[in-house]
Amino acid sequence: MSDLYARHKAVLPDWLALYYADPLEITHGEGRHVWDADGKKYLDFFGGILTTMTAHALPEVTKAVSEQAGRIIHTSTLYLDRPMVELAERIAQLSGIPDARVFFTTSGTEANDTALLLATTYRQSNQILAMRNSYHGRSFSAVGITGNKGWSPTSLSPLQTLYVHGGVRTRGPYAELSDAEFIAACVADLKDLLGHVRAPAALIAEPIQGVGGFTAPPDGLYAAFREVLQERGILWIADEVQTGWGRTGDHFWGWQAHGQSGPPDMLTFAKGIGNGMSIGGVVARAEVMNCLDSNSISTFGGSPVTMAAGNANLTHLLEHDLQGNARRVGGMLIERLRAISAQLPGVREIRGRGLMIGIELVKPGTDEADPDAAAAVLEAAREEGLLIGKGGGHNTSVLRIAPPLSLTVAEAEEGATILERALRLIP
Repeated sequence: MSDLYARHKAVLPDWLALYYADPLEITHGEGRHVWDADGKKYLDFFGGILTTMTAHALPEVTKAVSEQAGRIIHTSTLYLDRPMVELAERIAQLSGIPDARVFFTTSGTEANDTALLLATTYRQSNQILAMRNSYHGRSFSAVGITGNKGWSPTSLSPLQTLYVHGGVRTRGPYAELSDAEFIAACVADLKDLLGHVRAPAALIAEPIQGVGGFTAPPDGLYAAFREVLQERGILWIADEVQTGWGRTGDHFWGWQAHGQSGPPDMLTFAKGIGNGMSIGGVVARAEVMNCLDSNSISTFGGSPVTMAAGNANLTHLLEHDLQGNARRVGGMLIERLRAISAQLPGVREIRGRGLMIGIELVKPGTDEADPDAAAAVLEAAREEGLLIGKGGGHNTSVLRIAPPLSLTVAEAEEGATILERALRLIP
């Protein structure tokens, strides 16, 4: 056990998870690579949980942070903040939500917490619709609507949560249906549920479930849900903490795969926009955002330094068409992984979109999740210089791949080759 690991265990909570039997200390990074305290280099296919969106040590971001820190680091939202206004203007325009207002937080958890506050206040209801297998953060209200028991440590909640079918396409009672039949069945289930309860405040849904193992419904499901919700005045919150900013390749926001009925009433964001700086936020139409009748501020949300980073990072993302790169390189990587896994009985499914890819592992010949295999592949990949993540609603048996969106074809091929060797070690 390293000295740092021993010190970590002595002062930090037991439930603060660490990857690997021999935990890793990352000391620096550049591009799509990071280095550990022993000087070993790794290709990073997880980006600090989908947060290093463009590249490690991106010069434009480090320069913006340094220059802003040299002027002033903190003021709070009690004063006008030019970088915050500038980033809010850009995000409001990109969101697709009409007459949008933006509130900045410091994390995705806090963003979702804020969206729940707005929805329940606006609708005067504490009932929330959420998806099975979902994850929305670590706060008391966010774990109360999380539909993944591995990440929800308590059943106590200020909210009444009703869980809806549809977030997982290939498991559950509707798995064998066609896409059209699947959507119809989920909509019928939603209508039936709403016939038994008082009108909920909102549906909150990840377009692609992140912690749940990068699962997703067929395109159009949330548009069909939206029609049902609008008839009853129920809000739709798109949790874009992991899917936003072009990561899915096909769209800038995950909700756009379900956009036939228009944009959501609210979307939440975080992770990638700051490229490692603590930025989260909510975009909502003005009527919803302005429904609070008491004062509120954010001490750290929208700080000058994080906003400077966000502006620089967003500019780089757009000017270099990293969404297009995610579509091209991610599509190639998915097909390469599918070819690899075709002869591996322990791989149940390769799924995903753009540079958001899941590899679900099961015990060969069954549909039973195999978390031990997932842990073994994670370790084997690390030994060969590749960092990946894991998740899933069935005992953490899904390998999660989400590198910076600037990933090159050569790096994608290198990572796929390492993954192939690691996957072939599964008994």
